[in-house]
Amino acid sequence: MKTASPKLITILTLTFTFFQLLLIAQPSSRPVLAVADIDANEVYPGLSQRSLSEMARLEMERIATYEVMDNYDIKFIAKRDDLIIAGCYSKLCLMEIGAALKVDKILTGSVVTVGENIYVTLKVLDIQTGAIEKSKSNEFLYLPTQVKNMIRITLNDLFGVPNDPIQLTGVTKRNEMEDAIDGPYKIRLRSDGPRMGFTVFEGDLAERIKQGQDVGGFDSRPVMFQFGYQFEKQYLNEGNFQALFEFIPMVTGLDQGLFIPSFTFMNGLRQNKSGWEFAFGPTFSVVKKSRGYYEPGTGAWTLANDSVPEGVSTLQRLDSRGTAVFEPGFVFAIGKTIKSGRLNMPVNVYVIPNNKGMRFGVSVGFNARDRYVKR
Repeated sequence: MKTASPKLITILTLTFTFFQLLLIAQPSSRPVLAVADIDANEVYPGLSQRSLSEMARLEMERIATYEVMDNYDIKFIAKRDDLIIAGCYSKLCLMEIGAALKVDKILTGSVVTVGENIYVTLKVLDIQTGAIEKSKSNEFLYLPTQVKNMIRITLNDLFGVPNDPIQLTGVTKRNEMEDAIDGPYKIRLRSDGPRMGFTVFEGDLAERIKQGQDVGGFDSRPVMFQFGYQFEKQYLNEGNFQALFEFIPMVTGLDQGLFIPSFTFMNGLRQNKSGWEFAFGPTFSVVKKSRGYYEPGTGAWTLANDSVPEGVSTLQRLDSRGTAVFEPGFVFAIGKTIKSGRLNMPVNVYVIPNNKGMRFGVSVGFNARDRYVKR
């Protein structure tokens, strides 16, 4: 079998290389488009105009209707020519930027939160005519972690590309909020953080606290400052509501020279949108108690010893001369978390009923945690 000569192989190789170089050198027939910043309010912590713009640029490269100008080229020209591209949203500004970048089109738009919805608007501006060539605005459910899909859907609509029905349903149909797209993420209002406030004692408890230490009282006022920390763990989050477990260690009475630690365990239900919640559960305080009896006739409280009068029963009661023991109780609480940006300020009132006197109080706190977490 006769093989091809080296000269023929060389000629074929050079011819193939020539046509490849010719194709590379051939100018693109597609218009050149630059992606400007996408305007946005605080849709989700960490999202910025630039990150939204990068999402749109990647989607435009996928659609491939235009030749998308590289982001590094935009940065280079902006630095070289002292162009301020960030925050450019008006038509006059965009036309000036487009002319400086020497592109045919510019993509711009906005992603904003209004009530319980996210609105995505995207449009293509023709630099030569100054006219809006294409424009599309879509309304989506408030699912901040799905902004990338919202941009993809809006761009597909803008250029006539069919959308994935599952993705479209997941961000537009409220009854589909538990599907595989948005199910991994839940809106969660977090109120764990430091707590401070005051507690008020009433009834026999208040009288005992006010009595002198020589008779077993605490020589204090029945209104005491307290501080601590609330730890919480969500175990259910459906729709606008979440159920959670709360653990709150507290110290009471330091303002009056007392040290009264307590530990509270509560089961709560919170409305994520409004911030209202109620909770209830057991609480345990470490207090001093002693065993004694009331003197027959005088009614004076006397510590028990070996010579307890016959027929007199002893009992254990609050006494500054006694030993530390756990005092159980049950707490009912209601409150509201006030939101200011990413700052959460929970305000709660609570009551602890007791056959010796009621306790009630107010506590406030704060945190600056993100309210959106992965489930």
